[in-house]
Amino acid sequence: MQVLDPVSVILKQKGGRIWSIHPSATVYDAIALMADKQIGSLLVMENSRLLGMLSERDYARKVILRGRSSKDTRVDEIMISDPVTIDPDCPIDDAMRVMTENRVRHLPIIEDRGTVVGIVSIGDLVKWIITSHQETIEQLQSYIAGTF
Repeated sequence: MQVLDPVSVILKQKGGRIWSIHPSATVYDAIALMADKQIGSLLVMENSRLLGMLSERDYARKVILRGRSSKDTRVDEIMISDPVTIDPDCPIDDAMRVMTENRVRHLPIIEDRGTVVGIVSIGDLVKWIITSHQETIEQLQSYIAGTF
């Protein structure tokens, strides 16, 4: 495990399950799906084409705080169009930089043909980096102790 590993290794570990919703669905249905799957965002897709993303943050800021009804608001009214994406070969540390610079918590992973192959969250990246650092520490301790 290295921070220079591509994000595709995280996808292999966590699985490539993708949760999505149609742009014409209600925000209520989207929030219910996120709650059921215990996730913080959904890809907004139509015919396998990524159109946008919807997160709990979008719901809070664009529905609740504006006094709108989640049952009367469509996903395409509040989704982030043209979300920031990365490719499967993007190094994990670059993915973290992209998230930080763009102030996003989820990154769809798109192959060169435009196919969505997965999504990584800030939590996925932090977990990978912590594990990578822990392995480095253990290797250094073994080296110092002469048990390497």
